[in-house]
Amino acid sequence: MEQFIGDVADYILSYYNTLVALLPKLVLGLAVMAFFWLIGSQAKRLVQKRLFRRIDDPLLADFLGQAARAALITLGVLGLLQVVGLGKAASSLLAGAGISAFVIGFAFKDIGENFLAGILMAFKRPFRIGDIIEAGSIKGKVTGLTLRDTQVKTFDGKDVYIPNGQILKNPIINYTIDGFLRQEFTVGIDYGASASEAIVLILQALERIPGILKGDRPPSVMVQDLGASALNLTVYYWLDTFEPSVSGVAVRNQAVEEVLGVLSGAGIYLPGEVLEVKNYQDAPLLSRSAGS
Repeated sequence: MEQFIGDVADYILSYYNTLVALLPKLVLGLAVMAFFWLIGSQAKRLVQKRLFRRIDDPLLADFLGQAARAALITLGVLGLLQVVGLGKAASSLLAGAGISAFVIGFAFKDIGENFLAGILMAFKRPFRIGDIIEAGSIKGKVTGLTLRDTQVKTFDGKDVYIPNGQILKNPIINYTIDGFLRQEFTVGIDYGASASEAIVLILQALERIPGILKGDRPPSVMVQDLGASALNLTVYYWLDTFEPSVSGVAVRNQAVEEVLGVLSGAGIYLPGEVLEVKNYQDAPLLSRSAGS
């Protein structure tokens, strides 16, 4: 028993001596890593600031700043391993552990895929900060691009983080990349009303609404279809998405109100749903009272 206790004490003392001997190197290694971490944060801000001045692409500037920070932090981690004395061990492990590398690579496949996809999207630039995009079932405004994901704020206020690999592999709809966005709504008028008169009135109403483009992209009205109780007209108009004062929701609301107002003022009304019942056999219609 005394021999066992002595062996345990020797092991503990041995580990303690090793830790004491390693402590200065560990402190120095942590200092090196902290230095590179600090330099990486400063480099990120410097790169972003310089690129913001030179290129008109905040998304790319922000991404390259993050990449510079990640590279310097990686150097800091390697410096820590080298100072502590694990540099050769780490190199041997990376060079010789084929199966481990395969397992780790498979486990982190999605992370690497998202990272590479982020690099491709930063340079290919399928969208910019502030663009309205649709990726799968997610539609909203782009607020940022990181090494892992793309940040989108939906119109109901949700912040969605979409993996870059998912965006790269699936179709993306960019509604605002050229600065123009078309909106539409449908209004039904009575069959007894003049469709041409209604179209003229609607176009005149849209001309008075600020935010709706005229000139090369004027509003238009088309006869959409013949409904069961109404003639459906679809109203199209364009917005300038580069104009920060233009709100698509506010413009649409005003457009609908103006169209309803001018049609009502001209005596053109929106008919309600009509249900026609025909008795082809001239049989009496049966009715029941509430108490029967």
